[in-house]
This record gives sequence, structure tokens and C-alpha cells, in this order.
Amino acid sequence: MQAVATMFRPELLQVADTVARDKGIERDEVIEAMEQAIQKAGRSKYGQEYDIRAEIDRKSGEIRLIRCRTVAEEVENEATQVTVAQAQRIKAGAELGDVLTDPLPPIDFGRIAAQTAKQVIVQRVRDAERERQFGEFKDRVGEIVNGLVKRVEFGNVIVDLGRAEAILRRDELVPRESFRTGERVRAYIYDVRKETRGPQIFLSRTHPQFMAKLFAQEVPEIYDNIIEIKSVARDPGSRAKIAVISNDSGIDPVGACVGMRGSRVQAVVQELQGEKIDIIPWSPDPATFVVNALAPAEVAKVVLDEEQKRMEVVVPDEQLSLAIGRRGQNVRLASQLTGWDIDILTEAEESERRQEEFKSRSKMYIEALDVDDVIAHLLVTEGFSSVEEVAFAPPEDLAGIEGFDEDVALELQTRAQGFLERRDAEFNERRTAMGVEDAVAEIEGLTPQMLVALGEKGVKTLDDLGDLAGDELIDIVGKDALDEDGANAVIMAARAHWFEGEEAQPS
Repeated sequence: MQAVATMFRPELLQVADTVARDKGIERDEVIEAMEQAIQKAGRSKYGQEYDIRAEIDRKSGEIRLIRCRTVAEEVENEATQVTVAQAQRIKAGAELGDVLTDPLPPIDFGRIAAQTAKQVIVQRVRDAERERQFGEFKDRVGEIVNGLVKRVEFGNVIVDLGRAEAILRRDELVPRESFRTGERVRAYIYDVRKETRGPQIFLSRTHPQFMAKLFAQEVPEIYDNIIEIKSVARDPGSRAKIAVISNDSGIDPVGACVGMRGSRVQAVVQELQGEKIDIIPWSPDPATFVVNALAPAEVAKVVLDEEQKRMEVVVPDEQLSLAIGRRGQNVRLASQLTGWDIDILTEAEESERRQEEFKSRSKMYIEALDVDDVIAHLLVTEGFSSVEEVAFAPPEDLAGIEGFDEDVALELQTRAQGFLERRDAEFNERRTAMGVEDAVAEIEGLTPQMLVALGEKGVKTLDDLGDLAGDELIDIVGKDALDEDGANAVIMAARAHWFEGEEAQPS
């Protein structure tokens, strides 16, 4: 029986070795695919209801075909199960859960069976190859690869990487760049995805990190982590900025990246189709970093707003077009590089705006405090920007202003506090008329002016206020009135009554 149940096919092992070597997959995976193909053919011959298994000896190529049946208490499927009594007649000592095997004669593959077997093997080998490709490339995201252009489809370039194919989409190509079949291409792997048609490897030549990796290939100090690339901003094919810092005080990071007579930077420029590259020193100080990033423009003055991460940069009048750049390119790249929103002003514009602010603040003090323009001008010049600041500043700060004394300071504070009281009383009247509840007014952090703003937006009860998100509340009352933490604290205070009943219940 055993003799007819086996067949020696050493050529199968040779085929398995060849396929495994060509496809770069494990020999065992190819042999398992062959076993599945023989099993499928066996079920086609003996019946799909049978549990038929094939085994190929890894050394001799011997094929063994067997039928398996499980020992069960009750037989639900006679093709795959036997009772204990039946099993013990076949094999003494058989127990529940044992698997009995019956050898089957080897199959003489017909044309259809052979075709089916081939399809199974091809599919399994393809799946194994895809799995190998995904496993190999998923850990290579962030690397630069070299490949050959296999074909171009609708502007998308299909690149042969040797052991896999990748796609370089049209929007990931540098503008006006084109490739022909057979050309070499260098690109950055930015994503690898597992999809039904196999792993998809996505390449880019416009990604900012492509430039960073090119510099790492050209500048040994970057590869050795002596120089670090802190940030990159690109307008692909046109212009780019790269910020670098040296971990060794004896090495100039900009000079090292430029290279002797510009040799290193030129190698990157040529790869990027002539893209102009500004290499600038990175600085931990945001103002210095922004000034560096706006090069080659000169900067006269910088005003920071750290909360909004916004910066006003004042440049000489003749430097305006250079600072902004063609179609705003220079300031846009500087903003991307630094992570700050940048507003460019000329010295004339800044001077004009400062005069306007001076006039408007002076007018505010003249009207609110009933003072002449000399006193108003002095308050603005000393940096007082609101009536609240005058009302609650330490008296010595006011008395220390040239031409003021303690009596003048006291009088100014009395007038400022009186003005605020009258203004708050007016706001409270308006708030009450609008129907904004007293419970809302009692929440810490909300001023009468804010309450009026809430009432104008229909926010009149604790529930109305509790339903808002932090950014919605800030939009209503103004960014200068509340920050994010303050807004969230107000909203949580408004929601407190929602949870009072829960706290009272026993746990």
C-alpha cells in the first residue's frame, strides 16, 4: 500500500530552488505552494468533501498523498470523521480527537489538474513575493533609492527598483521634469502601503526630505551627525531654504554644506534641475532664525507675538521686494522653514502705523480720563496701552513719569477706575436687557464686556455657554480677552451644574 501511495519527483525540488532564487522568497514557501496544488488536485479526483493532504519530502522529493479523518463521538460528516469504535478497528488504542490517515495512490495529473496546480503555485508564489516586497520596503520609508524607468503612464513614472516596482506620480515630479524608459532616476520613498494588488511603493522628488537626504549623501559631516539639518522648505524646481546647525563649534555648517567652490551644493542643485538653494544657520532664538531665513534681505526690526506664533518684520523700503520675493516666494519659504507666520512691513509703513496707534491711544486717554493731549501723549510714550493698565498700575509707576507726581498719579488712577466702573455698569445694563442670566455673569473670568458679546451671539444661559467649544468662546469674546486655558476654564465652570446630581448619588 505504501508503495503505491508515494511518488518520487526530485525535479520538484529543483524547480522550488530555482523559483525561490529568482523571486527572492523562501524555498519552503514554494514547496508549501506545491503541496497545496497537489491537495487541490487530489480533492478534484477523490471528492471535495474529503480532507486530503499532500506532503513533499524536503530532501528526496517524495510525494505522499493521504486522507485524514478525525475520531469523534458523533459522526456528522462521514468523509472527515469516524466513531471511536470504527477507529479502534482500524488502529488499536485510537482515542477521541486522534487523526487517522489513509494513504492514497499518487495522482497522474491530467491537463486540467496540472493547469489548476500551476495556478495555485503561481498565486502562492506571487503572494509570498508581495509579502517579501512589503517587508523589505516598509522599513525603508525615508530612504533615497535608485531605479530604472520601466514605463510612463499618464505622466506617472513606474520605476524598477530591481526587486520591486515603485510609482513616481506626476505631482511628485519636479516641474518641467520628464523621464524616458530606461533612464536612471533617484527619488525618496515617502510611503509604502499594503494593497490588494500588492505593496505600493510611492516615490517623490519634490518632498523636502529628498533634499535633506541628498545633502546627507554629499556632505559627510551630515551623515556623521556633526552637522544637523533642522528644517527644509521647498518650492520644487524653483527655490529652497535649508537650515543647518553644527554640533562642533569648530565646523561652519553653512560652509561645509556649500563645499569647496560650491561643489557640494552644486551636486544637489544639478539633481534638482537647477533649484536655487539658500543654506542658512539655524538659531534657537526665533527672531534670529527668521532674520536668517529672510536672507538675502536685510531686516531692521522684529516684533514677536509668541501666543499667535506670528512675527512682524520691518525692512528698509528698498529691501521690501527682496524680502517678499517673486510672487511672495521668499517670505513664504521663510515662514515654512521657521514655522512662524511672517508679516513684512517697510520702515515707512511701520512708522505710519505707530503714529496711528499713538494718535488713537492718545485720543482714548483724552476721552476716558478727561485729560489734555500732553498727559495723554506721555502715557502712550511710557507704554501704557489701556485704561485698565492706568487704573491698576502701581502708583509709583505713574508718579515716575517725567512731569508727574504722586497727586497726578492718584488723580489719573481715580479717573481711570471711575471710567471703568461707569463702562461696566453700562455693559451690565445691556447684558441684563439682553437676557444673559446672572448665573453666567457670576462665572470667574468673564467681564461685563464679554457678557455683552455673548448676549449678542445668543449665549444667555449656563447651558448655552457649556455647549460651546473653547475656540468658539474665544471667537466671540476676542483673542485678547481670553486664551485657550482661560476659555476652557470658563466652559467647565458653566458645565459644573450638569454633574451635581451625579456627585450626590452613592457610588
